[in-house]
Amino acid sequence: MLESDLTRTGQRSLPTSRRAGLGIMAVFGIVSLFAAACTSAAGSQAGGPAGAAAGAPSASPPAQVSITPANGTGNAKPNKGISVTATAGKITNVTVMRGHQEVGGVLATDATSWHTNWSLHTGAHYKVTVSAINADNKITTTTSSFRTLAPGATFSANTIEGLNQTYGVGMPITIMFSSPVTRKAAVEKAIQIKTSKPVVGAWVWNDDEDLAFRPQTYWPEHTKVSFTGHFNGLAIAPGVYGTSNLSQSFRIGNSLIGVTSTVTHKTRIYWKGKYYATWQDSSGMPGRDTANGTYLTIEKANPELMSGPGYHNVPVYWSVRFTWSGNFYHAAPWSLGEQGFANVSHGCVNLSPQHAQWYYQRAVAGDPITVTGSPVAGTWDDGWTAWFLTWQQLLARSATHLAATAGPSGSTLVSPSSLPPASTSLRHGSKPRNYLAK
Repeated sequence: MLESDLTRTGQRSLPTSRRAGLGIMAVFGIVSLFAAACTSAAGSQAGGPAGAAAGAPSASPPAQVSITPANGTGNAKPNKGISVTATAGKITNVTVMRGHQEVGGVLATDATSWHTNWSLHTGAHYKVTVSAINADNKITTTTSSFRTLAPGATFSANTIEGLNQTYGVGMPITIMFSSPVTRKAAVEKAIQIKTSKPVVGAWVWNDDEDLAFRPQTYWPEHTKVSFTGHFNGLAIAPGVYGTSNLSQSFRIGNSLIGVTSTVTHKTRIYWKGKYYATWQDSSGMPGRDTANGTYLTIEKANPELMSGPGYHNVPVYWSVRFTWSGNFYHAAPWSLGEQGFANVSHGCVNLSPQHAQWYYQRAVAGDPITVTGSPVAGTWDDGWTAWFLTWQQLLARSATHLAATAGPSGSTLVSPSSLPPASTSLRHGSKPRNYLAK
């Protein structure tokens, strides 16, 4: 109703034509009112303006939020991050500043909670400003200012990948820590991977200080890869914090895959995703067998000075190493007569100079070399042996036991059961249990 339709006592005003007809009733109403006033003053107040106001809708309570760490905290644990919870109303905006650097976070879909993405930096000052809104669209602003602790013990991390270097399709991301990691799941969750092409993989712990990310199948050719370990403020063990992040970018080159059979004395070469050629070879003689496994090329030299029974520092040309113990693809002009027919080497894969040179000129670190048919099993960590593991074995060595799906926008840990089955072809990944002696 309009305000002009109300009298000062809060009653609706009647039209003029009806006032005269009700005049006598008004007189009796006045008499009754005085009578009521003599017997009950409270009743008089209930019928006045206060009684009308009681029927109006009450205002909604203001929005309220809690911020952790609390304002004034001087030794906040950086690995806990910052949490904001709305106890009333909805969160509309959260701004976190570390000096002039803004810190990112994620707002829940129901707008009642917010949390930083990663650990906070150690020994740093933070200011948090939160805006929240109530049911009446009134905004409340809450702030918190605190400082994170200065750690008593710290760790560092590094990677074997070089900046903007090119690697083979089997190359894992390898991160090494300066002290043992006991909170392994927290470390896996703190690493973000970006890839120019979709990739599925998992983290695998070789030991307490050595972590690797291996794709489920070989990297797609020409994939650009970058990763950031958000280790600043992360506690890898009780009281042991990181003081800096670790970031690196590299690329995957052309696909070069070698598959050597110690039974047929032949090596099949796949180049740029297609079958290229079959070469005759000669692998390790009985007692010095070339062991089964899917290895990765590590380094190359032309020549490599080699020593063994009856020879010392002999220059061997077009040599590409795939085990630390001394196995190579290399030129062996002295065994051309046995190549394709018998195994006569001391463990290397002997190739013709022409074939060895072709391979050497295209090989980069991380190219897969699979050896099959040997009576000897490969040795874990004799080279880069992440491809010794099947996909299920890889997941079992992860602290989270989750797969990681990566793409241009980043990576996410997901349940392996949500993924489609992957190829086990030697052209796409290691043969299951190929490193075990048959």
